[in-house]
Amino acid sequence: MELELRHLRTVRAIADEGSLTRAAAALGLAQPALSSQLRRIEQALGGPLFDRDHTGARPTLLGELVLERARVVLPAMRQLQEDAVRFANSWNRVRRFRLGATHGPLLGALVDRLAAAEPAAPVSTHTSWSVDAISSLLAAGRLDHALIGVCGESSPPRETELVWQTVGVDPVFVMLPEGHPLAGEDEIPLARLSHEAWTDVPGDGCFADCFTAACARAGFTPLSVFETDTASCVHLVQVRRAVGLCRATFPPTPGLVTRPLAGAPLSWRHLLGHHPGSPAAGAAAAVLGHARAAYREAAGRSESYRAWLAAHPRFGAPP
Repeated sequence: MELELRHLRTVRAIADEGSLTRAAAALGLAQPALSSQLRRIEQALGGPLFDRDHTGARPTLLGELVLERARVVLPAMRQLQEDAVRFANSWNRVRRFRLGATHGPLLGALVDRLAAAEPAAPVSTHTSWSVDAISSLLAAGRLDHALIGVCGESSPPRETELVWQTVGVDPVFVMLPEGHPLAGEDEIPLARLSHEAWTDVPGDGCFADCFTAACARAGFTPLSVFETDTASCVHLVQVRRAVGLCRATFPPTPGLVTRPLAGAPLSWRHLLGHHPGSPAAGAAAAVLGHARAAYREAAGRSESYRAWLAAHPRFGAPP
């Protein structure tokens, strides 16, 4: 019998479970079938791999040798398969840009810039509220580049597997209805909004915890927080049902004003990611340049935000 990967998985399962009975259950096999398979594996390898008695199964010296090699071979084969799938899915002979993003203001501008710079290259998009979902698609080679956001200094998903570069860093602003008593302020201490209900867009990560912690530092607990889509957030603020959390680059909207929170207690990092093993990595620097240019254009459309950035140089796009 020629040794196969499934045989190594069987040996590893027996060692991990400590008995043939538990290993058979874990593998979905009947115990007699597993015992027969183990005998064939031992014949192929030249000797017993386990000492077995009523207490369970323990690897022999030969078994330890096989397990040591299996712990190298099995992950390597799994990585080979993942890398091959990623490569096959990542790139065709025709250059293309498969962009993923959480919902935000930069994706449309990035699409526009890439389409103008590379008119022959197809551009496609995929959006999700979940940074983990977008990152998983990027790691699997189903996306070439991903735009996401993370709260403050939080680590992005799959940080050891993917390359993330900063597009820009924004303070989180507050969205108020026109005519709100604080709408005329240059910046608003968070504590002065302690009596308000709040609204923001959903997402994973730690932003909800960061907001709650910022409120606690300001001496209050939010009355309520409505997590909903952007249009509903705008509506809730316009009808004075809540005040909203928004990016500083939020575009001018009738019936609303946006104002910075004093001391910038909350911030948001826009990140662009790619997989370093993907052929798309070769275009990462150019895509990052376009993303940063799109960010600067978005920031530049707000005169008040431009003035705020001039006074707070740690925010904005990297030089």
